[in-house]
Amino acid sequence: MTSVLGNVSLKFSDEQSMLMDVARGFLNDKAPTDKIREFLESDQGYEPQVWSEIVDLGWTGIALPEMVGGAGLGISAVIPVAEAMGHALLGTPLIDTTLAGQLLLRAGGAEQEPLLQDIAGGRIATVAFLDGGDWGGANLGLEMTKEGVLSGSKTFVGCGHEASLILVVGQCDNAPAIAVVDAADLKADAISVNTLIDLTKRTAQIDFTGVSAKAMLTGERVVAAIRDYRLLGALLTAAEAAGSAARCLEVIVDYLKTRKQFGKLIGSYQALKHPTVDIYCGVEDARSFCYHAASLLDADSLSHDAEVACRMAKVSAGQTMSYAGDRAVQFHGGIGFTWDCDSTLFIRRGQWTHQVFGDAIHHRKRLASLLLD
Repeated sequence: MTSVLGNVSLKFSDEQSMLMDVARGFLNDKAPTDKIREFLESDQGYEPQVWSEIVDLGWTGIALPEMVGGAGLGISAVIPVAEAMGHALLGTPLIDTTLAGQLLLRAGGAEQEPLLQDIAGGRIATVAFLDGGDWGGANLGLEMTKEGVLSGSKTFVGCGHEASLILVVGQCDNAPAIAVVDAADLKADAISVNTLIDLTKRTAQIDFTGVSAKAMLTGERVVAAIRDYRLLGALLTAAEAAGSAARCLEVIVDYLKTRKQFGKLIGSYQALKHPTVDIYCGVEDARSFCYHAASLLDADSLSHDAEVACRMAKVSAGQTMSYAGDRAVQFHGGIGFTWDCDSTLFIRRGQWTHQVFGDAIHHRKRLASLLLD
């Protein structure tokens, strides 16, 4: 088969299947919609007991090597878990912690074994990357001295208000560097929690000025690790969005099969049927792109084909989620715009998903050079 992609591998392992079944069963039981709504306006945004059980299930160590207490299954095994969490609309520190673990593992290797053990054991970790709101920028505005003293702030740090371990991306001597910061060393007023459109998510702006890093990582390995972090973040976000879009589709179909207008089920009208089919096709496309990308991942730096796959997954899933959320609101009519209707959760998730780790335009610009140059 010939393709503009070159590599069209698509695998779904027994481990991925098992994890998907376990994750769906657990989240259906522990995170029904009424529970999600109950914690939307809480400080954490999720039920603490659920996070404790997620840690006990070993999900924080799925992608980490066995030598640090992980499952050794690799980052591809996290995709079905992220999809299941997206389906439940559950926001926890899992994706941020997983990405922090990958950045630390790829940039620091075995030397960071104690911290990787902590992450595998459930220590909440995150990556402070953005200087502003532009995922296309270098985001290296924060400065670090050779002694590890930081100067500058980072915005939209995922779970920044509760992470105890923060990997701060910046520069030292005009070269990319990663500072490992213990949240306990931050100033009392260093963290300012953001207000997001998706209330299942939490981010914060953090001022690191004057903080001394516990460790600093530099060199070519850091450059490759930061690149991989951005691509893996886009992929996990895409998997989560694919799950959310699938859940949104279920809600839409259920409503079309029960709501009557002018004496007929509204699902019988073509004006609603066709967009619903479009959402279904979009969900299947997004899932295929995600698992295609997962098929190309390994412990090494991401290949050209893997980069293409991650970017395509983000474009597909982000646009599908945005469209599904928009249609959910429209199909529900006047009630669709209200807080009591679940469609508001989906349109908010769609807006968040579209922007985080780069929107469709961001990734298409890079895909153009990857595929056409």
